Amino acid sequence: MVTRELPLHGDLNLIVTGYLEPNRPRISQQLALRLGLQMIDVEREIEDQLGHTIDSIRQLYGERRLKAIETQVMDQIILHRRALIRVSGNTLLNCGHLKELQRNGIIVCLVASLDSILRRIHLTLGARYHDPIERSRAIGELQREWRIREVENIVEFDATTITEAILIERIVTFWRDLALRRG
Repeated sequence: MVTRELPLHGDLNLIVTGYLEPNRPRISQQLALRLGLQMIDVEREIEDQLGHTIDSIRQLYGERRLKAIETQVMDQIILHRRALIRVSGNTLLNCGHLKELQRNGIIVCLVASLDSILRRIHLTLGARYHDPIERSRAIGELQREWRIREVENIVEFDATTITEAILIERIVTFWRDLALRRG
């Protein structure tokens, strides 16, 4: 029998970041469901505002416009409580709200070994992986994402050798233990 988990924290957010594409959205959705938190996907919010994918927005309007929309979305995101916020590490670092997000939530960074991530990039890109420009772009994105790991008080969960189900269970256990410590 599957039972829904009870809400654990009065007003804390769980902020999920890191590089585990393409599974990060599904992992975040499952975590939000298990923890009884509202799910907010920053990339989806940006795409919904302009009706295009992030890549299309970048091509149609340019990087400046994308960053302006991203800033507007993050201005709204910081107002949420009891939410699971899925956001890129690059956005977290550049939004201007990192300290406030840390005051109102816990940032969990999903990580994996470099070899594992390169395999995932290869699988995601398929034949495009052999194009040096595409591969370079993907590795550059990884480097930008990993900069968040330099920030203090980021909790990392390594998904290199575990299944999604085990990863989710470990994060749920961490969240419960945090709730117990907070009283």
